[in-house]
Amino acid sequence: MRHQTKKHTLGKAQDQRKALLRSLATELFTYGEIKTTMARAKALRPYAEGIITLAKKGDLNSRRQAAKFIFDKETGKFMDPETAQVYETAEEGKKLVSQTVLRKLFSTISKEYSERNGGYTRIFRLPPRRGDATEMALIQLV
Repeated sequence: MRHQTKKHTLGKAQDQRKALLRSLATELFTYGEIKTTMARAKALRPYAEGIITLAKKGDLNSRRQAAKFIFDKETGKFMDPETAQVYETAEEGKKLVSQTVLRKLFSTISKEYSERNGGYTRIFRLPPRRGDATEMALIQLV
């Protein structure tokens, strides 16, 4: 019997599905919202919320676990490691590190949701895509 095996397969093999969700989650944490298909948005929601829950713990093991589920790319900004203050350019006289998605997740996003017990994302329906009439959605961090 196939009890408790429901997952969003997205019509892809497991390795392709994992790579897709990983890149979608990375872009969601980078920009705060992304426009994608409704099926992908529904599959991304539990994936991203699990990563935010890991970030709320904030310990080293959680950071390593979260690093497996997102791409740790640079966002093009700089941040102060002590205060988590974000700067557009590297200023002289300050010790700044480049901001990555993982650093942003653990320093900024986890602080925003420290008092919230789930429901970190919302999905809005958008008009269908013009080319193939696929249902579109906007998924964003609350």
